[in-house]
Amino acid sequence: MRPRLVPARDRSYADLVRRHATDEMFAAATAAVVSGLGLVILGCSDRTGLVLAATDESLFELKMEDYSRRAVVRDRRERVLHGLIHLAVAAVAFPRPADLADDTYVGRLSVEQVDAVVRESCRMLDERAAAAEENLDPPEEAPELERTWRVYSRRTEVGGTRDSTRAMVTKAMKFLAEQGFLIQVGGDGGSTYRTTPRYQVQVRELAAGAAFDELLQLGVVVVTDGTGSLHTIRGDLLG
Repeated sequence: MRPRLVPARDRSYADLVRRHATDEMFAAATAAVVSGLGLVILGCSDRTGLVLAATDESLFELKMEDYSRRAVVRDRRERVLHGLIHLAVAAVAFPRPADLADDTYVGRLSVEQVDAVVRESCRMLDERAAAAEENLDPPEEAPELERTWRVYSRRTEVGGTRDSTRAMVTKAMKFLAEQGFLIQVGGDGGSTYRTTPRYQVQVRELAAGAAFDELLQLGVVVVTDGTGSLHTIRGDLLG
């Protein structure tokens, strides 16, 4: 319930984690309580602590409407763009499948990198639309991303307003930091973050779904036989 707390900083928490690993009855009781709260255990270790995820209709489920209020997201299309931003954060943080399997791996990413990935996704959607000889306004039956990418690509990258794309990315990454998934580090004016073990567990367990696949299918993220890599056409921005 305190997402930024880790066992290394709290002796009682560390003792409970060790007990969870060695006492089967205690682990079973923990699982029962967690289930009763509408939660599931994704992992529990000295590095991560107890990592939980909410089930559908759980009191602890963070609905998109709740996220929108906290991140000051104003309309449906902008909510979809924030979803794409979160997928891009996960892809930049863990660019290779092996990174998710390596418990010692720590990802490092910046607002600028994530913005570049989302913009590249928009560019590829633009090419897809042109190839299909679509009208200026895509039809209603087009995939959700194809109906919303222009909202992102038409906005300025930087600027003093909250409407810039980097401002949107900053909101999303600050939210992840509040949830104990990212930690802000020095450099680049505070726009650089590193991943936490909790975030690695979350991405490993929850991001292998249709939404992540949709981003992969754009070709911005290439996954192969275990040595996949993240790339953009503008290779000077990302390796």
